[in-house]
Amino acid sequence: LLPSNVGKRKAQIAAIRRSFGDLVLNVDSDTEIDSDVVSKLVRKMQDPAVGAAMGQLKASNRNDSWLTRLIDMEYWLACNEERAAQTRFGAVMCCCGPCAMYRRSALLLLLEQYETQFFRGKPSDFGEDRHLTILMLKAGFRTEYVPDAIAATVVPDTLLPYLRQQLRWARSTYRDTLLGLHLLPGLDRYLTLDVVGQNLGPLLLAISSIAALAQLALTGTVPWWTGLTIVAMTLIRCGVAALRAG
Repeated sequence: LLPSNVGKRKAQIAAIRRSFGDLVLNVDSDTEIDSDVVSKLVRKMQDPAVGAAMGQLKASNRNDSWLTRLIDMEYWLACNEERAAQTRFGAVMCCCGPCAMYRRSALLLLLEQYETQFFRGKPSDFGEDRHLTILMLKAGFRTEYVPDAIAATVVPDTLLPYLRQQLRWARSTYRDTLLGLHLLPGLDRYLTLDVVGQNLGPLLLAISSIAALAQLALTGTVPWWTGLTIVAMTLIRCGVAALRAG
């Protein structure tokens, strides 16, 4: 406990500097972890090449609203498609804060860079998880995903807090992707495709939607091809997730 609320990053740094074990487990305050999470993450960290490992996230309040159910599916996709594919190459691009284990010796090497990150001339106060993961990869460590290490976290149950959260995460994604671009040539080509898709996909979706609305407003014609493409892509991805997740 610090004398005042100085944000997640400074609290993490203070805790890491006072720690003494070989491994550091980060768990967010609104998260509960299964009883075997620590042992499962430790098993992965026995490889000295691994600098960080994350568990699978679920929404603990999944049944509260339609939004929390959608977010739970979003988490499933992010963990069991995106992170699961990235861990095949030892390069999970973001070890999520609710449940992530780090090698303390690696953290101590990176702590100064982590503490002194600036964004637009000001000390950064967002995107801690992604930035710390990128620093691990830049230092030559592997980052991994452990699907059977389960953590349940509270997710927003109304739209406005959810949109604020997503905006904060999007800023972090674009900022730290730019910082990590030079890493991609040294990683598998799949990861380059993955990162490009993650960053261009939402932008192209936004442009397509705006162009479709403009066509409807200016010409009175329905942009059915745009709508059909978006719906088809959504159904395919969610259909695969629904089948795999049961």
